[in-house]
Amino acid sequence: MNFHLVFNLTGKVLMLESASMLLPALVALLYQESPLPFLYAAAITALVGFLLSRLPYKKHFFAREGFFAVGLIWVLMGLFGALPFYFCGYFSSYVDCAFECFSGFTTTGATILTNIEALPYGILFWRAFTHWLGGMGVLVLTTALLPSMGLRSHFLIQAESPGPVFSKLMPKQSQTSKILYTIYCVMTLSEVLLLKLAGLPLYDSFIHAFSSAGTGGFSNRNLSVGAYGNPVVEMIIAIFVLLFSVNFAMYFLLLCGRAKDVLKSDELRFFFGVVILATGAVTANLSPIYRSVWESFRYAFFQVASIISTTGFATADYMTWPVFSQVIMMLLLLCGACAGSTGGGLKCSRVLLNFRCLFREIRQVIHPKSVSVVKLDGKVVQEYTLNSISIFTCTYFIISLLATLIVSLDGFSFSTSFTAALTCMSNVGPGLDMVGPAGNFSAFSNLSKIVLSACMVIGRLEIFPILVLFSRGAWRRT
Repeated sequence: MNFHLVFNLTGKVLMLESASMLLPALVALLYQESPLPFLYAAAITALVGFLLSRLPYKKHFFAREGFFAVGLIWVLMGLFGALPFYFCGYFSSYVDCAFECFSGFTTTGATILTNIEALPYGILFWRAFTHWLGGMGVLVLTTALLPSMGLRSHFLIQAESPGPVFSKLMPKQSQTSKILYTIYCVMTLSEVLLLKLAGLPLYDSFIHAFSSAGTGGFSNRNLSVGAYGNPVVEMIIAIFVLLFSVNFAMYFLLLCGRAKDVLKSDELRFFFGVVILATGAVTANLSPIYRSVWESFRYAFFQVASIISTTGFATADYMTWPVFSQVIMMLLLLCGACAGSTGGGLKCSRVLLNFRCLFREIRQVIHPKSVSVVKLDGKVVQEYTLNSISIFTCTYFIISLLATLIVSLDGFSFSTSFTAALTCMSNVGPGLDMVGPAGNFSAFSNLSKIVLSACMVIGRLEIFPILVLFSRGAWRRT
């Protein structure tokens, strides 16, 4: 393991995080608040980052270093990013600060806050901005801004990017990162403009656009998006969280004039097919509750979009809905968004390939001598990719169950404990019962908050970078 190069890279990322803290400091000054929590945090983060970035290193960088570096960087990003929360004095402990920050960077949206509107503007801005930074990936941003930071940066992006298959849009990873962030920024600013035109204050527009872009779900209102009671705002946010849930490679193909290739995407068709079916089913199930079909559709579409995109915004408390609709919400939570998007969950491509593997096994039972392959977008998926998907899915549920076991020590109901672990692993935010859309995670013990924070990072990085980080073999020098 080339530790010096890993630490050098980590230092550069921390210095970038330090610089990003100056933006909420300016927001705090704009609203006549003290910028000191951000300045203190930025100074500490910059100092540690500077010292690490000064370490000499050899240019020996492979997949092992990439996975190790990504795991270490994301853990430290959350720990140092929690410092503004700690210095502001509105959080009871550093564990709460770290939980909130990990929830932000991993775009989970779970919160320990009971009165969000009591926090300063600067703190709420930083809270939502962590969603935006973590949505596309801090390493993607770093390679876009610092293309010469190290060799073979595609190993970093491969470890950080969600999905079973990794591919570059351009020959150089720095070019790919710049394209992705250009699309990301344009879409974010477009949502800000539309929300402002729909009647939201500019500050609120930025908060909700940051959270939508990262598919995170942090709001500056206690009642989330439901606080505005504005159907136009709800539709804008619902459409954008779905757009941010699509593989960003699709937008690149559209820009290249390859719309036919986009329409042929199996994952994209599966994703929107699930959205349409789930919205229709929930709308029909809610029709006896609400006054009209339009009202049922309004709440159903928003919550379906919010949950499958793993954003976690709320306009209604689905805990008051029929059990059928609640079960659909949990299934959408598991499914998640598309690979290569800012969303979490298992990812639609994995779910689709798991189904196709199941159908292949059934065919082979019926016709033992037949030879069949699994395809995605008309291309044969290699067996090692299918095996890795099976291993990922099994590991995903094993970690969720182990986390549930530890969280259950707090003595809450099974649905609370299980969905708390599952929603953190899927980076969604709301679950059932105490952690439903109207609840929060404040009642959990510090041990549970640490475990759930770990689930957020494990789920966001899709397990293996964190397992590599804590693997004894990874710490051996070679």
